[in-house]
Amino acid sequence: MPTANQKHILIVGAGPGGLTAGMLLAHRGFRVTIVEKNDRVGGRNSEVKLDDFSFDLGPTFLHQKFCLDEIYAETGRNSDDHLDFINLSPMTRLSWGDTSLHTYSDAMKMAAELERVFPGSSEGFQRYMVEQGDKFRTIYPCLQYPYHKPSAYLRPSLLRALPHVLTTRSVHDVLGDYFHDERLKLAFTFQAKYLGMSPWHCPALFSILSFTEYRYGVYHVQGGLNRISHSMADVFQELGGELRLESPVKQLLHHGRTLSGAELENGERISTDAVIVNADYGHAATRLFGARNEPEGKMRRRKFSCSTFMLYLGLDTIYPDEPHHHILFADDYKANVADIQSERHVSDDMSIYIRNSSITDPQVAPAGQSGLYILVPTINNRHGFDWENHKETYAEKILARIEQRTGMKDLRRRIIAKRIISPADWESASIFMGATFNLAHTLTQMLYFRPHNRYNGFDNCYLVGGGTHPGSGLPTIYESGRISANLVCDRFGVSYQPVDLASDYLREA
Repeated sequence: MPTANQKHILIVGAGPGGLTAGMLLAHRGFRVTIVEKNDRVGGRNSEVKLDDFSFDLGPTFLHQKFCLDEIYAETGRNSDDHLDFINLSPMTRLSWGDTSLHTYSDAMKMAAELERVFPGSSEGFQRYMVEQGDKFRTIYPCLQYPYHKPSAYLRPSLLRALPHVLTTRSVHDVLGDYFHDERLKLAFTFQAKYLGMSPWHCPALFSILSFTEYRYGVYHVQGGLNRISHSMADVFQELGGELRLESPVKQLLHHGRTLSGAELENGERISTDAVIVNADYGHAATRLFGARNEPEGKMRRRKFSCSTFMLYLGLDTIYPDEPHHHILFADDYKANVADIQSERHVSDDMSIYIRNSSITDPQVAPAGQSGLYILVPTINNRHGFDWENHKETYAEKILARIEQRTGMKDLRRRIIAKRIISPADWESASIFMGATFNLAHTLTQMLYFRPHNRYNGFDNCYLVGGGTHPGSGLPTIYESGRISANLVCDRFGVSYQPVDLASDYLREA
């Protein structure tokens, strides 16, 4: 039987999924090389440096921390020894006009806050937590296995979950079982944005997203969530893995159903026994496989998530009354979401997410100053909106709206550094159609119908990241890395010892 150290695994991309797979496979004895096109690790979970300010490029919420804990534990490590986690309380401020609600993972605090803002609503919240806890316990095991064979649907865990999966109800429909006020429904459905989807179209099973926050909390990592990627890269190299930055892949080399290696842009060729692709799915499938590339027109017929318009601001002051996480809902949120789903209309009545991490984290800005991260969900690039000629104007509209609706009345005068990333910029960074949350999570693009962790058409190619199962979001991307690492081990007959911390959390759900 082959031993792991006789096999070389090449991972394309040092995003969270690639780093997860790299850590696990290096720990299990494989020779692992990660090639990354950028000069830093992390992919969308990397760092943006702007003068003396540090920002997360993408994810700013860490939930289901136990998923990350399991990855570290499988390499004999404790994530808390490598990263400084802060369980945020409150988690988020949600604002509609002149009404604001703070959210908590402490059930008693959350019930009290609901009664303060929406009297009589705590009973619905308590039912929600009980019933969605049962649902989470049922669905969670289905996220830990691959679905590259139809027979996976016969797995007992999925059969138990099918009533939650095979339904035409949306997340918004589910929350109607617990709350009547539309604002309250949004407080438990806005998490659909983590998937780049509308609460009115997001499948009902994803109502567990808000449950995981209200039950297990939202974490910040000191220095930013990009520190997770740096830490994982350090562990990967401690375990003997080779990390090569600024090494973009031109194409993957194949003979029939077998990938034999990769050719880098500089002409170098790397031989390998298996390949794990952590590049953006739409980009990779249409660019990296040479004669086996999927036609771009066919890829564009799939349903993709929305994009995001980003502002990274360095300020010469700190706003102490602005919370760590703040969501300003559009005046007509349903119309705003409909504009985004149309993939044509850029809404002036936008919803805005603001992270003011400097009130929690002194590492991200100079003393007396702060960094503001602003995200606005918007259309992807399917229809080619001219962002280059509109991004400055749109940024001004966003800043004016923030000044109007928050206590940051002099925000524009306080800006000393600024960077904009538009959907066009995301696409220039090899994100297909600028769809920052990857393929949409529709019923026809989930489980077996989502691109498989073992990539179709090749016997030794595997996918990780938001474009494969289980989907977008840091916890599920970590899980995709573990699933593909396990598939590699299964292929080469290498045993491994899984770590299960989640069961204790599920029992408490």
